[in-house]
Amino acid sequence: MFTTLEAEAIARRLYGESPGTAEDQMRDTNSLVAVRRLEQLDWDFAGAKTDYLTHGLHPYPAKYIPQIPNALIQELSSVEETVADVFCGSGTTLIEALTLKRHAVGVDASPLACLISRAKTARLTAPEVEGLRSLAERASTLADTLCDLEKGSLLNVGPYVSAAPRPPGDIAFWFDAFVVEELAEALSWCRSQETEAARTVACAAFSSIVVNVSRQDSDTRYVRRVKNIKAGDALRKFANALENAVHGVIEFGELAEPRFRCTVINSSILDRPDIGLIDAMICSPPYPNAWSYHLYHRTRMLWLGMDQPKFKAEEIGSHRKYSRKAPTDEKVAVFRSEMRVIFEWLRSCLRRGRYAAFVIGHSIIDGQLVNNADILAGIGEEFGFREVSRITRNIQVTKKAFNPSIGKIRQEQILVLQNRKGIHE
Repeated sequence: MFTTLEAEAIARRLYGESPGTAEDQMRDTNSLVAVRRLEQLDWDFAGAKTDYLTHGLHPYPAKYIPQIPNALIQELSSVEETVADVFCGSGTTLIEALTLKRHAVGVDASPLACLISRAKTARLTAPEVEGLRSLAERASTLADTLCDLEKGSLLNVGPYVSAAPRPPGDIAFWFDAFVVEELAEALSWCRSQETEAARTVACAAFSSIVVNVSRQDSDTRYVRRVKNIKAGDALRKFANALENAVHGVIEFGELAEPRFRCTVINSSILDRPDIGLIDAMICSPPYPNAWSYHLYHRTRMLWLGMDQPKFKAEEIGSHRKYSRKAPTDEKVAVFRSEMRVIFEWLRSCLRRGRYAAFVIGHSIIDGQLVNNADILAGIGEEFGFREVSRITRNIQVTKKAFNPSIGKIRQEQILVLQNRKGIHE
């Protein structure tokens, strides 16, 4: 801790002026010393394990590694405070906040992202665990039966047909007929679970294997190709995914105390959802012209009955918005206008003197490099946010690979802004 005179001296060096009362100076200075500690860390986290607890429950392109929000949460907030991620994606920040004894709030326009986040932060009772493990065993048993059927081990038995409904649309274009039957059956079992928590975990496990058993090339390439999928594979993959999900949720529940709340809100951040007052905001916002989540997750959303066209219209940063014919400055202006709405909203949610951290890299639009951290810092300043730190980190070469025509991110920046004009209490 610092004396009032020490706090004022540090504040003057950092700000060039006194930030307010002695109490304000002390609080701000202690917080800014924590920011300086962040700058001493090795942010590359080379070789760090990233799939512990529920972090590996579901694939999700370009998610940041959990060590990043973990360090930011520890330094920029305190136990029992509330940490928000307004682009929560697959819930990485939420998991880390809860395990560090903070309340967590997540917002995302994608209903699939919200499903994954809720599953990763779910807490299961013993009966729910037993029910989900029975479901996994049921899927594995049927998978073995279908495998025997394909080999001809079962005589006078026709192709397997599920009585469960299947989604409308171009489902036959993306899935083999026998895979459709297996997925339809598995999804009906997921939806028949008695509790919301069990249904959420089961549906997230189901979603996690959909692209793998489809004709979609991968989670980051929306092109069609033939895969060597055999009868029973979809059900067997689902059984394994569900077993792993349950194991992760149990581990998470043993570490995260039930008294710490997690709220996940499915909303466009541009609609200014009510999240209450928060003590820190930590996120990895969309990179303009990088990912099109509405496209990569389309088959998953189709199976789960989610409104994919609505999310497509709301998605910030998607490649679709930046591939149209228009001047580059006009495209960048779209991102700027969206960020202005977000900062205007954020300054009323984030307590005065507290921090918003953005983990973001550059974008390439029409062959031009766009410094997104500069954009965020400039817009933040318009709304009373002061830049207090900017840290550059190297990304592992296997992470965040983008469309080859756009480029590959090698580095990203951790931008820390302080809200100087928000609500004090």
